[in-house]
Amino acid sequence: MVIMVSGLEIVREAPLSGREMGNQLVDLRHQIDLLELAFSRRAAEFAESDFYDEDGSVTAIDWIRINCHMTSGAAANSVAVGEAFRELPETVVAMGQNRVGFAHLVVMVRTANAVTSFDETVLLAKALECSPGKFFHQCRHYRHAADPKGYAAEQAGLVENRRLSMSTWEDGSLLLSGVLDPVGGAALRTALEPLARRSGAHDDRCLERRQADALVELASHSQTTSLQVTSSVETLLGLMGAAAAEMEFSLPVSSKTVERLACDCSVTRILMQKSVAIDVGRSKRVVSGPARKALAARDGHCRWPGCERPASWSAAHHVVHWVHGGSTDLGNLVLLCHRHHWMVHEGGWQLVKSEAGPMLTIPPTTDFGLARAPN
Repeated sequence: MVIMVSGLEIVREAPLSGREMGNQLVDLRHQIDLLELAFSRRAAEFAESDFYDEDGSVTAIDWIRINCHMTSGAAANSVAVGEAFRELPETVVAMGQNRVGFAHLVVMVRTANAVTSFDETVLLAKALECSPGKFFHQCRHYRHAADPKGYAAEQAGLVENRRLSMSTWEDGSLLLSGVLDPVGGAALRTALEPLARRSGAHDDRCLERRQADALVELASHSQTTSLQVTSSVETLLGLMGAAAAEMEFSLPVSSKTVERLACDCSVTRILMQKSVAIDVGRSKRVVSGPARKALAARDGHCRWPGCERPASWSAAHHVVHWVHGGSTDLGNLVLLCHRHHWMVHEGGWQLVKSEAGPMLTIPPTTDFGLARAPN
């Protein structure tokens, strides 16, 4: 088998051992690094020309990004290295000897450009000892030590650049797009991490789904839901043919969703009949005070089999909902975490209390692609 890559011929007549393949990868990566350096030198020279402007591009980096099939970050790194590599002779020599890679050189150049007092020898010693990722981390410490005020100003600028945009699709789904500074991002990830863990052996959700559920759970837990629902009596009762309910900041929602939210929240009801408001009032169904403490003491955590989400992150679920005449007595309540509470209401699962043992769960009779039963 013969493979040609830019004139480089790789001949493989027999299967290679793992060590042989590893050595070949190291050699190929070194050659790529040297080509990256040559590319960077040419990219910097290109940036000094006017061709990119004559060709209709706003910047040289933009031209390189489009025509060389690169990301903006990679193109910018190439130009930066090409402009500054002569100031880092020791690092360039070390890269030629395959002791560091082009990725180390990029971090070195970016660090040199960020501080006024730069010592290549000190940083090269660190680069020789660690991977590019760890070297980047160490260079952040170096930048802070060299210019603490400048580093703090940069961090403050990242906070000022926090952004979060929200838009709604036609089906009511909320699209999120944004950027957080390192500290804000760490705070969010720290809050989501424990909530995004699998809730038992039965939990087959992918990581992205678990993180999205964790974000909703975090938002729901931070403040007891105060729900304003505009609905018909038929919708509250879930009768066939009834319209959906209206809720602030959302497209019309199902009666099942209203039922779940109303399990443990304050509901401001606006009942409509033939487009006329016939009743406006508040029905408080929050399980709080002694009743909530007693429920937490009895259940301890989410009662769904195999789930151990703590009581503080679980809602009080009415086994027989109060809309259908159920009471708010302890005997009619169980703790369910956000995910399993959703599965009971919108997901179509049935939950059966058993005084002698664990809760019994019955999956929906129709397959809507919902989560599998834990048992």
